[in-house]
Amino acid sequence: MTQDGWQVWDLVERLGGQLRVIPGAVIGWDMSAALALGSALGINPLVVAELLPEIEAVMVRKVNEQMTGNDASDVRS
Repeated sequence: MTQDGWQVWDLVERLGGQLRVIPGAVIGWDMSAALALGSALGINPLVVAELLPEIEAVMVRKVNEQMTGNDASDVRS
């Protein structure tokens, strides 16, 4: 819950159009674009480089689960 953390979270919310995809799956964000956007927003690049890959991994897993209908949080009877 630091200022740096909030700035990276704001960056994450802006990366929706920067997805790298293959047919049927998301493989991540375009990190060059993400780092450039972070820099343009004045976010410390070291913080972006430390936090963004961790967030990206969770995003990729969750988006792909939703796309295949295998969402682990989906409780079915």
